[in-house]
Amino acid sequence: MSSEKEILQKNFSSPDEKIEMEKGTIDLVNIGNLKVGRFTLEPGWTWEKCEKPISKTESCQMTHQAYLISGKIAVKMVSSGKEIEFAPGDIAYIPPGHDAWVIGNEPVVGLDISTN
Repeated sequence: MSSEKEILQKNFSSPDEKIEMEKGTIDLVNIGNLKVGRFTLEPGWTWEKCEKPISKTESCQMTHQAYLISGKIAVKMVSSGKEIEFAPGDIAYIPPGHDAWVIGNEPVVGLDISTN
C-alpha cells in the first residue's frame, strides 16, 4: 500500500489468498486498508462440519461484517442461543462465538469486509 492517495483496483479472479474447505471457498483480497473476502458456501455447508476442523475452536471466533449476495444462511450465537437468518441484500454484523449453516439448496455468496 502506498502512502500517497491513489486509485487501487483488484479482482477476485486473482485473490491474494484462497481458503478452501469442504463445501466452501473464501477468496481474500487486500486493498487499501481493507481485507475483502468473497465466500461461497455450498448447500450442506455448516461451520461445525466444514470449518471447525480447520479452526480447531468450539465456535467461530472471527468478527464478520458481511453483505449477502445470494442464498440463505443461519447464524446462532453459542452463548445466548439467539439465531438469525440472513438473505440476499442483508448486511450482517456477527461477533465471535457463533455457529452457522447454509439454509436450502442454493449456494450462499457474500462479501466479508474487515480492516487490515
